[in-house]
This record gives sequence, structure tokens and C-alpha cells, in this order.
Amino acid sequence: MTVREYRYFDPKTKGLDFAGLMEDLKNATPGSIVLLHTCAHNPTGVDPTLDQWKQIAEVCKANALYPFFDTAYQGFVSGDLNKDGEGLRYFVEQGFEMVIAQSFAKVMGLYGERTGAMHFVCGSADVAKRVLSQVKIIVRCQYSSPPKHGARIAAMILNTPALRQQWLNELVGVTNRMNEMRRLLRAEVEKLGTKGTWNHITDQIGMFSFTGLTLKQSEAMVSKHHIYMTKNGRISVAGLTKANCAYVAKAIKDVVDNY
Repeated sequence: MTVREYRYFDPKTKGLDFAGLMEDLKNATPGSIVLLHTCAHNPTGVDPTLDQWKQIAEVCKANALYPFFDTAYQGFVSGDLNKDGEGLRYFVEQGFEMVIAQSFAKVMGLYGERTGAMHFVCGSADVAKRVLSQVKIIVRCQYSSPPKHGARIAAMILNTPALRQQWLNELVGVTNRMNEMRRLLRAEVEKLGTKGTWNHITDQIGMFSFTGLTLKQSEAMVSKHHIYMTKNGRISVAGLTKANCAYVAKAIKDVVDNY
């Protein structure tokens, strides 16, 4: 099996390299499995628009590519599960056979519980039956009996109208707070006159942001300012608060000026 990467993030614009993405998908080997992120892309915080999703679907269909959707953050873009799933649902509407790996770890706060679902969209009942037989073999060999605690919590929330509505309301609250932190961080960074442009902080979405900081700058954020982030410049927006945004902004200015 050969694993290839397709272009996605444009470091210059800190946005989506849509032209590169489309070119790479067009040149992919027919029959290839393509890993796609449903929404709130990790690590970049950059998503295709619905129109771009439609063009991606066209290329996948023309090139007989098999979509595999990673769905870990549905609801963290708009606070609306349906809106955040528009691109994925478009693929289903177009008749694709595909796989959707869905996690409840983030959107239900069930970290460490290994709670989620694997969805197989099949073209016929016969295909579904054969897929199920293979999945059972894989499950038996890999983990056999999964932990139940997180799954029971998720099932209770999804199947109890009052709890489901409470969860949906809380999703909106979480998303609004992250968006507010993005606006606040950008305002603080720009207020300090930090070199460069910082609109990407609010243009990006979801739990994470590619700040554009270099390897040395990211390392200085950790070693000098004790702000913990990955070496590629990714920060967790969920870790920002009204109390620490100014400190983070000052740290960003320092490393941009001196590293």
C-alpha cells in the first residue's frame, strides 16, 4: 500500500490551497481512498466552502476515489450539527459509497472513553452485508469488547430529548466562546503592532489555529513564555481565555520580533 499526501494548507495565505488540492486529487490513482476532514479541520482550522466540497466530490466521482471522512468536531464550526455536516451529506446525496469515522470525544467531552461510531455508506444491502462481515472480523481481532461507559453516556444523550437539546445548546456556547477567543486574540496581537497580518486567526475555525509561527518561534513560545503548542505553530483555541489572551499576544509579538 502506498500512502500519498495531497496539498491542503497554504502557508502564504494561511488558508486553503484549493488549486493544489484539486490538482492532487485529479492526479490520484483511480480507486484510491481519500481521507477528508468533515469540518473544523485539525490541525489547520481551514475548511472548504460548500461550493468547494461540491467540486471535490466531482473530482472524486470522476476519478473513482473512495472518500473516508474523519468527523471529530462536528458542531464546532457553526454550533449547528446539520450545517457543519453539509459537505459530508452532499457526498452521500451524490451516491458515494464511503466511510465516516465519528468521534464523540471532543463534542461531548468524553476524552479517554474511546467513544464514537464508524459509519459505512454502501450501495446495496448485499454490499452492506459483506462489509459488516469484514468489520466483525476486524473488531474481533483488534479489541473484541469495547468499553461501554462512554458509549452509554453518548447513547443516553442522543436518545433523551431533554439531554440532546441541552447538549446542542452547549455546543453553541462552546463554539461561540472559541470564536470570541479568536477575535480577542487577533485584536490583542494587532493592538501591539505585531509584524505581519493576523486575519487568519479569525478566518480559521474550530478548536485549532495555525498561527503562522515558525519552528524557532514556536519553541520560544514554550521555553520562554510557557505557552504550550506544537512545533508547527498550531495552538488550541479552546485553551485561550479572557484572562490569558493578552499574555499570549505579548508572547507572540516577542517571538515574532526576536526569533
